Amino acid sequence: MIRAAALVLLAASSAAAQDAPPPTTASQSAFRWTGTLSQGGLILGTAPAGTRTLMLDGKPVALSPDGHFVAGFDRDAARQASLVATLADGRSVIQNLAIAPRGWRIERLDTLPKFPTPDPVFAKLRPPELAQIVAARARTTDAQGWRQSFAWPATGRISGLFGSQRVYKGEPGSYHSGTDIAVPTGTIVTAPADGVVILAADHSFTLEGNLLMLDHGMGLNSAFLHLSRIDVRQGDHVRQGQPIGAVGMTGRATGPHLHWALRWNAAKLDPMLVTQPIR
Repeated sequence: MIRAAALVLLAASSAAAQDAPPPTTASQSAFRWTGTLSQGGLILGTAPAGTRTLMLDGKPVALSPDGHFVAGFDRDAARQASLVATLADGRSVIQNLAIAPRGWRIERLDTLPKFPTPDPVFAKLRPPELAQIVAARARTTDAQGWRQSFAWPATGRISGLFGSQRVYKGEPGSYHSGTDIAVPTGTIVTAPADGVVILAADHSFTLEGNLLMLDHGMGLNSAFLHLSRIDVRQGDHVRQGQPIGAVGMTGRATGPHLHWALRWNAAKLDPMLVTQPIR
Protein backbone atom coordinates (compact mmCIF):
# COMPACT_ATOMS: atom_id res chain seq x y z
CA MET A 1 0.00 0.00 0.00
CA ILE A 2 2.65 2.49 0.99
CA ARG A 3 6.18 2.89 -0.34
CA ALA A 4 8.83 3.84 2.22
CA ALA A 5 12.46 3.34 3.18
CA ALA A 6 13.59 2.65 6.74
CA LEU A 7 14.49 5.82 8.62
CA VAL A 8 15.03 6.61 12.29
CA LEU A 9 12.00 6.75 14.60
CA LEU A 10 10.62 10.22 15.28
CA ALA A 11 12.41 11.70 12.27
CA ALA A 12 10.30 14.52 10.94
CA SER A 13 10.86 17.04 8.21
CA SER A 14 8.90 19.91 6.74
CA ALA A 15 8.18 20.16 3.04
CA ALA A 16 7.88 23.27 0.99
CA ALA A 17 4.50 23.98 -0.59
CA GLN A 18 3.07 20.75 -1.99
CA ASP A 19 6.33 18.74 -1.90
CA ALA A 20 5.79 15.47 -0.07
CA PRO A 21 7.94 14.96 3.03
CA PRO A 22 10.33 12.01 3.13
CA PRO A 23 8.92 8.62 4.14
CA THR A 24 9.44 7.45 7.73
CA THR A 25 9.42 4.00 9.29
CA ALA A 26 9.84 2.65 12.78
CA SER A 27 13.24 1.70 14.10
CA GLN A 28 13.87 -1.54 15.98
CA SER A 29 11.08 -1.12 18.55
CA ALA A 30 7.82 -2.69 19.68
CA PHE A 31 5.90 -0.89 16.93
CA ARG A 32 6.94 -1.21 13.30
CA TRP A 33 5.53 0.58 10.28
CA THR A 34 6.12 1.82 6.76
CA GLY A 35 4.65 4.98 5.33
CA THR A 36 4.76 8.74 5.68
CA LEU A 37 4.49 10.46 9.06
CA SER A 38 3.16 13.78 7.84
CA GLN A 39 -0.01 15.76 7.47
CA GLY A 40 -2.04 13.88 4.83
CA GLY A 41 0.13 10.79 5.26
CA LEU A 42 -0.67 7.14 5.92
CA ILE A 43 1.21 4.31 7.63
CA LEU A 44 0.79 0.54 7.61
CA GLY A 45 2.07 -0.92 10.86
CA THR A 46 2.49 -3.91 13.10
CA ALA A 47 1.49 -3.62 16.76
CA PRO A 48 3.51 -5.16 19.62
CA ALA A 49 2.98 -8.90 20.12
CA GLY A 50 -0.01 -9.60 22.33
CA THR A 51 -1.79 -6.31 21.60
CA ARG A 52 -5.50 -6.50 22.42
CA THR A 53 -6.53 -2.90 21.72
CA LEU A 54 -4.86 -0.04 19.89
CA MET A 55 -5.52 3.69 20.19
CA LEU A 56 -4.28 6.71 18.26
CA ASP A 57 -4.66 9.93 20.26
CA GLY A 58 -7.39 8.32 22.32
CA LYS A 59 -9.39 6.96 19.37
CA PRO A 60 -9.62 3.23 18.56
CA VAL A 61 -7.61 1.80 15.66
CA ALA A 62 -8.75 -1.41 13.98
CA LEU A 63 -6.33 -4.30 14.41
CA SER A 64 -6.22 -7.29 12.06
CA PRO A 65 -5.91 -10.86 13.44
CA ASP A 66 -2.25 -10.90 12.40
CA GLY A 67 -1.52 -7.71 14.33
CA HIS A 68 -1.43 -5.21 11.46
CA PHE A 69 -3.06 -1.78 11.43
CA VAL A 70 -3.50 1.32 9.29
CA ALA A 71 -3.30 4.88 10.61
CA GLY A 72 -3.72 8.17 8.78
CA PHE A 73 -3.03 11.79 9.61
CA ASP A 74 -5.39 14.55 8.54
CA ARG A 75 -4.33 17.53 6.47
CA ASP A 76 -4.50 19.61 9.65
CA ALA A 77 -3.08 16.99 12.03
CA ALA A 78 -1.06 18.19 15.03
CA ARG A 79 2.71 17.76 15.00
CA GLN A 80 2.60 15.10 17.70
CA ALA A 81 0.55 11.90 17.89
CA SER A 82 0.58 8.91 20.20
CA LEU A 83 -0.08 5.22 19.59
CA VAL A 84 -1.05 3.22 22.68
CA ALA A 85 -1.23 -0.58 22.58
CA THR A 86 -2.85 -2.38 25.50
CA LEU A 87 -1.47 -5.90 25.93
CA ALA A 88 -3.23 -9.04 27.16
CA ASP A 89 -1.61 -8.68 30.59
CA GLY A 90 -2.88 -5.12 30.96
CA ARG A 91 0.41 -3.36 30.26
CA SER A 92 0.53 -0.48 27.81
CA VAL A 93 3.11 0.22 25.13
CA ILE A 94 3.23 3.88 24.10
CA GLN A 95 4.78 5.11 20.87
CA ASN A 96 5.04 8.86 20.32
CA LEU A 97 5.06 10.03 16.71
CA ALA A 98 6.37 13.24 15.18
CA ILE A 99 4.07 14.34 12.33
CA ALA A 100 5.81 16.48 9.72
CA PRO A 101 3.95 19.68 8.80
CA ARG A 102 3.23 20.56 5.18
CA GLY A 103 3.01 23.82 3.30
CA TRP A 104 -0.24 24.34 1.37
CA ARG A 105 -1.07 26.38 -1.70
CA ILE A 106 -3.28 29.30 -0.66
CA GLU A 107 -5.29 31.41 -3.12
CA ARG A 108 -6.58 34.71 -1.75
CA LEU A 109 -9.73 36.10 -3.37
CA ASP A 110 -10.29 39.43 -1.65
CA THR A 111 -13.20 40.53 -3.86
CA LEU A 112 -15.45 37.48 -3.46
CA PRO A 113 -17.56 36.42 -0.48
CA LYS A 114 -17.10 32.92 0.96
CA PHE A 115 -20.71 31.96 0.32
CA PRO A 116 -22.58 32.71 -2.95
CA THR A 117 -26.21 33.73 -3.06
CA PRO A 118 -28.28 31.06 -1.27
CA ASP A 119 -29.68 28.44 -3.65
CA PRO A 120 -32.97 26.96 -2.40
CA VAL A 121 -32.69 23.97 -4.74
CA PHE A 122 -29.20 23.16 -3.45
CA ALA A 123 -30.38 23.57 0.14
CA LYS A 124 -33.10 20.98 -0.50
CA LEU A 125 -30.98 18.43 -2.37
CA ARG A 126 -27.77 18.57 -0.36
CA PRO A 127 -28.81 17.06 3.02
CA PRO A 128 -29.92 13.67 1.62
CA GLU A 129 -26.76 13.50 -0.50
CA LEU A 130 -24.59 14.07 2.55
CA ALA A 131 -26.59 11.46 4.47
CA GLN A 132 -25.80 8.87 1.78
CA ILE A 133 -22.08 9.70 1.94
CA VAL A 134 -22.00 9.47 5.74
CA ALA A 135 -23.88 6.16 5.68
CA ALA A 136 -21.48 4.77 3.08
CA ARG A 137 -18.42 5.61 5.17
CA ALA A 138 -20.03 3.93 8.17
CA ARG A 139 -20.24 0.58 6.38
CA THR A 140 -17.80 -2.14 7.42
CA THR A 141 -16.67 -4.69 4.83
CA ASP A 142 -14.19 -7.53 4.50
CA ALA A 143 -12.04 -5.61 1.99
CA GLN A 144 -8.29 -6.24 2.16
CA GLY A 145 -7.05 -3.54 -0.22
CA TRP A 146 -5.43 -1.69 2.69
CA ARG A 147 -2.65 -4.30 2.55
CA GLN A 148 -1.73 -3.45 -1.06
CA SER A 149 0.47 -0.87 -2.73
CA PHE A 150 -2.02 1.59 -4.20
CA ALA A 151 -2.07 2.35 -7.94
CA TRP A 152 -3.42 5.44 -9.71
CA PRO A 153 -7.05 5.02 -10.84
CA ALA A 154 -6.21 7.09 -13.94
CA THR A 155 -3.06 8.75 -15.22
CA GLY A 156 -2.72 12.19 -16.70
CA ARG A 157 -1.96 15.80 -15.81
CA ILE A 158 -2.42 16.66 -12.14
CA SER A 159 -4.72 19.68 -12.23
CA GLY A 160 -5.63 19.98 -8.56
CA LEU A 161 -3.52 19.36 -5.47
CA PHE A 162 -4.66 17.98 -2.15
CA GLY A 163 -4.79 20.56 0.63
CA SER A 164 -4.92 23.72 -1.47
CA GLN A 165 -7.32 26.34 -0.15
CA ARG A 166 -9.06 29.54 -1.12
CA VAL A 167 -9.48 32.47 1.26
CA TYR A 168 -12.45 34.74 0.55
CA LYS A 169 -12.09 38.27 1.95
CA GLY A 170 -9.88 36.87 4.68
CA GLU A 171 -12.22 33.97 5.52
CA PRO A 172 -10.87 30.46 4.72
CA GLY A 173 -13.04 28.25 2.53
CA SER A 174 -12.98 24.48 2.37
CA TYR A 175 -9.65 23.06 1.24
CA HIS A 176 -9.31 20.71 -1.71
CA SER A 177 -9.74 17.24 -0.22
CA GLY A 178 -8.44 15.13 -3.11
CA THR A 179 -6.21 15.04 -6.16
CA ASP A 180 -7.55 16.04 -9.59
CA ILE A 181 -6.38 14.25 -12.73
CA ALA A 182 -7.26 16.03 -15.98
CA VAL A 183 -8.08 13.44 -18.64
CA PRO A 184 -10.72 13.27 -21.41
CA THR A 185 -14.31 12.27 -20.77
CA GLY A 186 -14.69 8.52 -21.11
CA THR A 187 -11.21 7.68 -19.81
CA ILE A 188 -11.49 4.42 -17.86
CA VAL A 189 -11.16 4.62 -14.07
CA THR A 190 -9.75 1.54 -12.33
CA ALA A 191 -9.73 0.44 -8.71
CA PRO A 192 -6.52 1.66 -7.00
CA ALA A 193 -6.68 -1.35 -4.64
CA ASP A 194 -9.05 -4.20 -3.81
CA GLY A 195 -12.29 -2.99 -2.29
CA VAL A 196 -16.02 -3.24 -1.82
CA VAL A 197 -18.41 -0.72 -3.39
CA ILE A 198 -20.06 1.20 -0.54
CA LEU A 199 -21.76 3.83 -2.70
CA ALA A 200 -22.64 3.91 -6.39
CA ALA A 201 -24.86 6.97 -6.75
CA ASP A 202 -27.98 6.35 -8.82
CA HIS A 203 -28.12 10.00 -9.86
CA SER A 204 -25.72 12.93 -10.18
CA PHE A 205 -25.06 14.67 -6.86
CA THR A 206 -25.05 18.48 -6.81
CA LEU A 207 -21.32 18.80 -6.12
CA GLU A 208 -19.75 15.38 -6.67
CA GLY A 209 -21.73 14.45 -9.78
CA ASN A 210 -21.77 10.69 -10.38
CA LEU A 211 -20.10 9.52 -7.18
CA LEU A 212 -18.49 6.14 -6.54
CA MET A 213 -16.98 5.07 -3.21
CA LEU A 214 -14.87 1.99 -2.38
CA ASP A 215 -14.03 0.62 1.04
CA HIS A 216 -10.51 -0.81 1.23
CA GLY A 217 -10.92 -2.08 4.79
CA MET A 218 -9.66 -0.97 8.22
CA GLY A 219 -11.33 2.44 7.87
CA LEU A 220 -9.63 3.31 4.57
CA ASN A 221 -11.83 4.34 1.64
CA SER A 222 -11.68 6.04 -1.76
CA ALA A 223 -14.13 8.37 -3.48
CA PHE A 224 -14.24 9.07 -7.23
CA LEU A 225 -16.10 12.21 -8.29
CA HIS A 226 -17.54 13.69 -11.51
CA LEU A 227 -17.74 10.34 -13.34
CA SER A 228 -19.53 10.10 -16.69
CA ARG A 229 -20.68 6.62 -15.75
CA ILE A 230 -20.39 4.02 -12.98
CA ASP A 231 -19.75 0.40 -13.99
CA VAL A 232 -20.19 -1.35 -10.62
CA ARG A 233 -22.95 -1.67 -8.05
CA GLN A 234 -23.12 -1.25 -4.31
CA GLY A 235 -21.88 -4.41 -2.59
CA ASP A 236 -19.64 -5.52 -5.47
CA HIS A 237 -16.15 -6.75 -4.63
CA VAL A 238 -13.60 -5.27 -7.01
CA ARG A 239 -9.95 -6.11 -7.62
CA GLN A 240 -7.05 -3.72 -8.04
CA GLY A 241 -6.90 -2.56 -11.66
CA GLN A 242 -10.50 -3.52 -12.43
CA PRO A 243 -12.47 -0.92 -14.46
CA ILE A 244 -15.07 0.72 -12.22
CA GLY A 245 -16.26 3.71 -14.24
CA ALA A 246 -15.28 6.49 -16.61
CA VAL A 247 -14.12 10.08 -16.23
CA GLY A 248 -16.61 12.89 -16.81
CA MET A 249 -17.50 16.39 -15.66
CA THR A 250 -20.77 15.81 -13.82
CA GLY A 251 -21.63 17.82 -10.73
CA ARG A 252 -19.66 20.98 -10.02
CA ALA A 253 -16.82 20.69 -12.51
CA THR A 254 -15.45 23.09 -15.10
CA GLY A 255 -13.87 20.41 -17.27
CA PRO A 256 -13.45 16.64 -17.50
CA HIS A 257 -11.29 15.25 -14.73
CA LEU A 258 -11.18 12.63 -12.00
CA HIS A 259 -11.22 13.83 -8.41
CA TRP A 260 -9.81 11.01 -6.26
CA ALA A 261 -10.18 11.41 -2.50
CA LEU A 262 -8.84 9.13 0.23
CA ARG A 263 -9.89 8.92 3.87
CA TRP A 264 -8.89 6.93 6.90
CA ASN A 265 -11.82 7.23 9.27
CA ALA A 266 -12.29 11.02 9.54
CA ALA A 267 -8.75 11.90 8.40
CA LYS A 268 -8.46 13.26 4.87
CA LEU A 269 -5.34 11.93 3.14
CA ASP A 270 -3.15 13.00 0.22
CA PRO A 271 -3.38 10.37 -2.56
CA MET A 272 0.05 11.44 -3.80
CA LEU A 273 1.60 10.11 -0.58
CA VAL A 274 0.25 6.56 -0.98
CA THR A 275 1.15 5.98 -4.64
CA GLN A 276 4.16 6.14 -6.92
CA PRO A 277 4.51 9.35 -8.96
CA ILE A 278 2.51 9.42 -12.19
CA ARG A 279 4.85 8.79 -15.12
